[in-house]
Amino acid sequence: MKSRSSRQFVTLLLVLGAVTFGMVLASGLGLTVPGLASDEASPGPQVVASGGTVSGLPGFADLAEAVGPAVVSIRADTYREAPQRRSMDPFEFFFGPRGRGQQPQQPQDPQQERGPQRFRQESGGSGFVISADGLVATNNHVVEGADKLVVTLGGRDYVAEVKGTDPATDTALLKIDAGRTLEYLKLGNSDTLRVGDWVMAIGSPLGLDHTVTTGVVSAKGRSIGITGEASFENFIQTDAAINFGNSGGPLVNLRGEVVGIATAINYGAENIGFAVPVNSLKQVLPQLREEGHVVRGYLGINVGNLTYELAQSFGLEGTDGALVQSTLPGQPAADAGLQNGDIITRVDDVTVKDTRDLIDYVSSQKPGTTVELHLLRNGKQVTQDVKLGVRPGAEQQAAIEEHEATGGIEWLGIRFQELNPELRQGHGIPESANGVMVSSVEADSPLYDVGIIPGDIIAEINGNPVEGADDFREKLEAVPSGTYLRLYVQRHDQRTDQWTSFFAPVRKP
Repeated sequence: MKSRSSRQFVTLLLVLGAVTFGMVLASGLGLTVPGLASDEASPGPQVVASGGTVSGLPGFADLAEAVGPAVVSIRADTYREAPQRRSMDPFEFFFGPRGRGQQPQQPQDPQQERGPQRFRQESGGSGFVISADGLVATNNHVVEGADKLVVTLGGRDYVAEVKGTDPATDTALLKIDAGRTLEYLKLGNSDTLRVGDWVMAIGSPLGLDHTVTTGVVSAKGRSIGITGEASFENFIQTDAAINFGNSGGPLVNLRGEVVGIATAINYGAENIGFAVPVNSLKQVLPQLREEGHVVRGYLGINVGNLTYELAQSFGLEGTDGALVQSTLPGQPAADAGLQNGDIITRVDDVTVKDTRDLIDYVSSQKPGTTVELHLLRNGKQVTQDVKLGVRPGAEQQAAIEEHEATGGIEWLGIRFQELNPELRQGHGIPESANGVMVSSVEADSPLYDVGIIPGDIIAEINGNPVEGADDFREKLEAVPSGTYLRLYVQRHDQRTDQWTSFFAPVRKP
């Protein structure tokens, strides 16, 4: 009996020893079954700094919970006048009205007079709070042309004010008054992003608010030609799903910092989305907040990156630098003596490795700033000071912002602008010409019938000089209804390069 007990005891010791040995062996070989690991022993995402390898997939739940309260949905309402009579679309006979717009209501009484009717067209996007007092960042294309913007945050709707827009970088800044201190997101540094870094997008795709998608940075520095300003396109490409309605929402890193603004998708592919780098927003943010638009420094050159073959043809060993392909006549670079074939290697203290370095630095400077360019010209080092001008796109935007109050006159069917130095320079208008410049003429305008076109200068009304936009309105209002206006119009003749004048009689209704 005793020997049997001894054998059982020895057997138990052997089993325990075998189990212990197996656990030690498995641990040494890294074969521990993940499903058996204690939750308390799993601290979350871990990165081995020495090798840069990930020892576990990130957990995004805490990140989504932290970022979510600062992400908003944006509804953009646009009001349009519907035609008084509308033909039936055959498609609608079977499937109903197409599009998301609210259809105008028709009067029940067929004999009732139908005047102009307006309907509301809705579009949507996303955004995120960047300050405790309610500043919201989003895309310009989300808010462009909207008559009313409604921001939804924490289940409540707020009417938003547009603080500023920058079409060149497709960014916009809104302001809401929530009556309380808001949670907001920290803006990170998109320059430190690496291809392969984890990112998370959150927004309202297809109206599904606070939808979270994850992925990695697929590429950086993409130019896809959607903003009309290719020189400023510097998109982050990601495979985190971005869909309609995600535009304007944040792309964040694992620390919850915004590194990009979700902007676009590629319709012909899966998992190819694009985001504006947050550093582009940070660069223009002060001007958006204070001025409402962005004015950029301007050299007036066309530049390109150096390829290996180009570098060889210039006798260079490397491809660093920005190659001046041409200079624009009358612009700062040409006036300072820059030439095609110059290679810009440095601007002030910033090394220029490619065109992106040059464009980013110059556009961040105020017009009128003098920068020092370091050039290679015919193999020799040359230094040239250039006083920056105003980038034309920004100048035109500033003029629109400044003169949008001039607007138009509905019954006359025109829009017009007050003459200013920028318009005079851009259109070659002599200082001797005064009045207002016609911006557009409606097809049913009485001015259309008498041949007035955009670019014409209305200098007089019934023999009285027009001194400006306000004076133009006052003189029009002073003319009795049912009488004729005698407009004195000046026009630049492209064929003769001369200014001609003529009278245009228009009857006031």
